Amino acid sequence: MNRIAALRQPLAFLLRKPSGRILAKFRTPFHAVEVVPRIWPSEAQVLRALEARVSGVPRCLADFGEWSLHEYIDGQALADLVPDGPVGSERLMALAGFFACLADVTEDELPPLPADWPRDTDSRGFLEWIARFAKERVQLSNQPRFGWLFEAIGVPEDAIDRFMRSAPALTPRPFALLHTDVHRANVVMARTPEGERLSVIDWELALFGDPLHDLATHLVRMNYDKAEQDLMVRMWADAMRRAGHEPMTAGMQVDLPVYLGFEYVQSVFPDVMRAALLLPDRPGERDLGLAAERIRRALQRAREPLGLLDEVPDERVVVTALREWVASDKARRQEGPGAVDCRGDR
Repeated sequence: MNRIAALRQPLAFLLRKPSGRILAKFRTPFHAVEVVPRIWPSEAQVLRALEARVSGVPRCLADFGEWSLHEYIDGQALADLVPDGPVGSERLMALAGFFACLADVTEDELPPLPADWPRDTDSRGFLEWIARFAKERVQLSNQPRFGWLFEAIGVPEDAIDRFMRSAPALTPRPFALLHTDVHRANVVMARTPEGERLSVIDWELALFGDPLHDLATHLVRMNYDKAEQDLMVRMWADAMRRAGHEPMTAGMQVDLPVYLGFEYVQSVFPDVMRAALLLPDRPGERDLGLAAERIRRALQRAREPLGLLDEVPDERVVVTALREWVASDKARRQEGPGAVDCRGDR
């Protein structure tokens, strides 16, 4: 959760900054259903590792554990400038250069990795780690509350296992620092005398792993059209090679579709949960219709490349399932503790 405010006393004094003349971003972790891995509890540590390597990254001014104070990046979010549709080749080139800069950050500059983290270049091990997280921490941990809804709309219980069984062996690639959430709302564009400057914010979900995973999540969440998606892939590979990271592009023609497929499959679970949780206790037909549309889109994206579903259920089936889930979930919450929320992730 972010709050933008002028930095004033006594914090300004403690940080040796002029009072009232600097905008800062106060960040507090948003407690939500876990739908993506977070391996480093301190975003501030990641930001400190980036300072010398990546331009346009917000500096952490102070880290107080439960909350932190970050430099405010002035500009407009790309989501406000271009909510959908093409973003333009110059911005694509800037984004490709950003990913190449991330590859300059070495493992020993980053906070310690979890004990079970795959070794550098173990691309298959990395995919297995994030797939295990999606199955155990996203799907199975939310099964008591959402399992019936998943089943009612046709999501296979073994969707992730089925995907992993069909996934080919991956080419070993050197690992890199991954942002994992580069979408239009996390890209800030600022006007400077030299032209437009791109900055990427919100680093709490950063990982260290196969760089193709970062490219795949970016392609999916930016919702590029086919032409810009293809152009972004080419620019990404060119930027990596120019930066001296050609080994990170090895096997990408075969392996990038694997990561795209994984993103579509694992996204079904948080997308369904998010659509359900956004419904009011007494949803109207419009509420249900919009939620069903989001769910059907997620199912369609998972079905086409992977064949996980015989067919996507029609809107009537999804609306009925959502209406019944809302009624049963409301009754459950009245009997037990308060509901959790997954709206803050992604």
